[in-house]
Amino acid sequence: MATDIVILAAGKGTRMKSELPKVLHCLAGRPLLQHVVDAARTVDDANILVVTGHGAEQVQAVISSGSLRCIEQTEQLGTAHAVLQASPLLTSNATTLILYGDVPLISPETISGMLNNVSDESIALLTVQLADPTGYGRIVRDQQGEVAAIVEQKDASAEQLKITEVNTGVLALPSECLQAWLPQIGNNNAQGEYYLTDIISIARNAGYLIKTIQPVAVEEVEGVNNRLQLNNLERYYQLQQAKRLMSEGVTLADAARTDVRGNLKTGSDNFIDINCIFDGDVVLGNNISIGPNCLISNSLIGDGVEIKANSVIEDCQIGNNAIIGPFARLRPGTELAAGVKVGNFVETKKIKVGKGSKINHLSYVGDAELGENVNVGAGTITCNYDGVNKHKTTIGDNAFIGSNTSLVAPIDVGKNATVGAGSTINKNVPEGELGLTRAGQKNISGWKRPSKKD
Repeated sequence: MATDIVILAAGKGTRMKSELPKVLHCLAGRPLLQHVVDAARTVDDANILVVTGHGAEQVQAVISSGSLRCIEQTEQLGTAHAVLQASPLLTSNATTLILYGDVPLISPETISGMLNNVSDESIALLTVQLADPTGYGRIVRDQQGEVAAIVEQKDASAEQLKITEVNTGVLALPSECLQAWLPQIGNNNAQGEYYLTDIISIARNAGYLIKTIQPVAVEEVEGVNNRLQLNNLERYYQLQQAKRLMSEGVTLADAARTDVRGNLKTGSDNFIDINCIFDGDVVLGNNISIGPNCLISNSLIGDGVEIKANSVIEDCQIGNNAIIGPFARLRPGTELAAGVKVGNFVETKKIKVGKGSKINHLSYVGDAELGENVNVGAGTITCNYDGVNKHKTTIGDNAFIGSNTSLVAPIDVGKNATVGAGSTINKNVPEGELGLTRAGQKNISGWKRPSKKD
């Protein structure tokens, strides 16, 4: 059976105290709504419909495209009214699942459980038991224990307010039923809104069984209405990521001080020190050591690599047994072969470095290709930008670049060539030769240092 997934994302989020639509606030580096969309996409060939409202253009611009359509709800008149906007786009002979753009941690397993409990005779409702159910609609059951209705907090009696089983809002049912039942929902309630929860009593009157599903964790169904709730879910999410990493053979110096903001795949026997952030798609090999306060984004790190404290690695490929940092910045396009060393206060960008080469300290190397066993001295700069265009520097195998050298690109330094310290090189240095530019030294005898005036 086909699947329609309707994600409600029209709310402003007043309590966030922000001009940004609530569903675009980020958890683990992704908008809340993107988490829900990604979970929905685990359902094969799902027809995903996002109902937008406040900041509709911003929401549509941020959320990734693909198998997804947005429908704008110009007036926010309640959840049933929001779903009604998507009703004409539902698929025939399908199951519709209702999700929420501000409930980011719904799991694929829970989604699957919901869909598996929908039939021609039943609909599925996601409920949860809460010690403090304040603010949630209560699940009212009959004497046989079957769900009879959902009563919102403001409409509940004193006895109903004692109920601890509450509605999460997540609902799955045949699409034809949804289309037929939505027009039957009225707004005769304390809020004057069209509640999607009225579907339950309508379904029951139509002879449908209401099957209830419970999430694995309460956090799956917790919504974000303010920044405190956002922070609480962030910490829960990161703790789950830390537990996963440790189960896969990673040692964390402190599970509470490692953040995964994307997809982190890792081998075994890796060590990650405190305050490290992994952003985007990162793959770690085996036997890697990562020092404190490092940021690694969209990068592939080989086996045996040591990344020292306070290093930043973005869109890079690092070969086996390389040593990075401390305080190194590897910018996009950096490709390091096995055994390369990039030391403290070195910045690289769009370079390829051969096996065993070293850029140990205080250098900038960009738009360059270095061969094997090249030594780049401290303070070396590849002058790759002329104010309009970028130019390439090529350094051959076993070349030695002396400290405080400026290589004015485009330029080639041949194999086994040497560049003397303090040189500004703007012509090619042939293989095996010495390139050197220095003004003659002048010593002045009898010179006296300035002294302080009284």
